[in-house]
Amino acid sequence: MAIWFPWIKFAACAALIGFAGVRLSRYGDIIAEKSGIGANIVGLLLLATVTSLPELITGIGAVALADVPDIALGNLLGACLMNLAMIVVLDLVYREQSIYTKAGHGHILSAAFGLIILAFVALNLVFAAHGVTLAVGHVGLYSPVVVVLYVAAVNVVFRFERRQRAEYVQERAERYPGVTLRDALWRYAAAAAVVVAAALYLPFAADELATQMHWSDSFVGTFLVAIATTLPELTVTIGALRIGAVDLAIGNLLGSNLFNLAILAVDDLFYLPGPLLAAVSPIHLVSALSAMMMAGLAIAGLLYKPAGRLVGTVGWISLLMIWVFGVNVVFLFFFGG
Repeated sequence: MAIWFPWIKFAACAALIGFAGVRLSRYGDIIAEKSGIGANIVGLLLLATVTSLPELITGIGAVALADVPDIALGNLLGACLMNLAMIVVLDLVYREQSIYTKAGHGHILSAAFGLIILAFVALNLVFAAHGVTLAVGHVGLYSPVVVVLYVAAVNVVFRFERRQRAEYVQERAERYPGVTLRDALWRYAAAAAVVVAAALYLPFAADELATQMHWSDSFVGTFLVAIATTLPELTVTIGALRIGAVDLAIGNLLGSNLFNLAILAVDDLFYLPGPLLAAVSPIHLVSALSAMMMAGLAIAGLLYKPAGRLVGTVGWISLLMIWVFGVNVVFLFFFGG
């Protein structure tokens, strides 16, 4: 029983995050619509926060309570990898045509800004590995730059897709006629409380699991913890695909990546021994570079729009993306430390 106990605790946290995350995403969507803020930038920020709340709370818990910075950074980079891998799943499940052919060009902006921030994080990981980290107190100077890049990205993407998102909000408003704004707020708060509690304990369960299995914190954070914390993104993405909203599905994944990278600054702020990037393993550079490659492939697919599929499954862009993802998993498992 002792051998399986860490797995049981980790699985319980993941199940609670998945269960409450589904409701968190739903009631966050209702709040954005019923209050009218879904048609402006506040709505975009609310929805991004909803699906990325597990990553936010898990990261804070990992650095401020459990003192496992590798799990915190691994979770953020792993969540980016998972979200990009979900595009491959969309390409496989969506049978009408290639997902890249159906998607609009506006997603290139989100993917490009995500690529830029990932490159900046990778650059600072290289600096930190060589003992070069500029900081004010315990906060690295890279953190405010990440925040500025995130705000610029949200502003540009919002301006580019304002009309499309406004039309979507107006269309979806009729889907929740029986739920009042007050009910949505209470249910949102209850779901958020469950997510916060489970996400705060998740780093402790993950660290215990890593010790039990003799796995590195970087591997556990990048994949096992990331799987648990990206369940809300998966739920929203599948729900959007079911109603044929391909652009919403892809936009949710790429938008969540931007917010996940912005969480790095929050984690850095809460990691008092910081800066955060100076305290983590350089192996995370592999995940950052892998995410950059996958984002670059996504941009290529959205620009080129390949219509063909390999033996009726996925296109060559998706095949390359999943190959990069797989190589990253194998490398971290064997060489993660």
